[in-house]
Amino acid sequence: MNREELKGLIKGTIVTTPTPFDNQGRLDLARTADVTRWWIEQGLGTNVAPLKVAAAGGEGPDMTDDEWQHLLRTTVNSAGSGAVVMCGLKAKSTMHTIEDAKIAQDLGAIGLQIDLPFFHHPNQDDYVRFYTDISDAIDIGIMIYNTYWFGAPSITPETMLRLKNAEQVVAVKWNTPEGQDYDQMKEFSHIFNVIDNSGQTIRCYQNGGRGHISSTATAYSRHDLDLYQMLVDGRYKDAQSQLDRVRKPNALWREKSTAKSGGYRHLKAYMMAVDQGVGQPRLPTLPVERGEVDELKTIFRQIGWLP
Repeated sequence: MNREELKGLIKGTIVTTPTPFDNQGRLDLARTADVTRWWIEQGLGTNVAPLKVAAAGGEGPDMTDDEWQHLLRTTVNSAGSGAVVMCGLKAKSTMHTIEDAKIAQDLGAIGLQIDLPFFHHPNQDDYVRFYTDISDAIDIGIMIYNTYWFGAPSITPETMLRLKNAEQVVAVKWNTPEGQDYDQMKEFSHIFNVIDNSGQTIRCYQNGGRGHISSTATAYSRHDLDLYQMLVDGRYKDAQSQLDRVRKPNALWREKSTAKSGGYRHLKAYMMAVDQGVGQPRLPTLPVERGEVDELKTIFRQIGWLP
């Protein structure tokens, strides 16, 4: 597919899916199939709510190559024909990233989230070569993940513009470090879908952005699907009201959870709170405690996510 076709698929609420593990911390493919079908029933896995598996929030970096491939295959098969599924790839060399990208393409992924190659201490020229070489090797979409917090320089607007001829680069997961203007996304948002990853959801759409990352849509899809429609319609005041109602109580809970242990345990807790558990996170992240889930259930009731 070309860039315009892929831009029509990789947009909206990009749904970070937690990976199901069993009680021994092993990949649970049976649960993966069941919960994927449930997510599809909730309206996810579409061109406005792609399912993104094996990303950091899905503990992708903790999985072996066999595991992430089994996870992706099971998700694609369970989601069914026409579903939109993306896959996160670990930071590797160009050669190995291309190998992984081709595997993900063969397994049915429509797009890839690809980090900056931060282990290589890259510069902006390296970014252009890295993403162009991958683009030339595949037929599915690339969403650049601007992971500057791992020590690599943030990708610049100038570099994004240099990638305009890399046809498979269709989106960028956008966040900026201190000193770089977030609004510079306006320089390239007419070429690439800009997906907010900074919590500045409304600002992103006002600047021409086309999506945002969600860690809650797997538990309560209606919030993010409705929010996306408000943003597309330009109903920014309604969108802000919805965000204000939901974000503060969730943020306070997550702050306490993160103080106990890092990682992405909150994604597992959200699923537990709606009785769709997908197991515990892998160590060294600590398991989610029953009391944390009970507190989250109370919050969900208060904001209308549970009866």
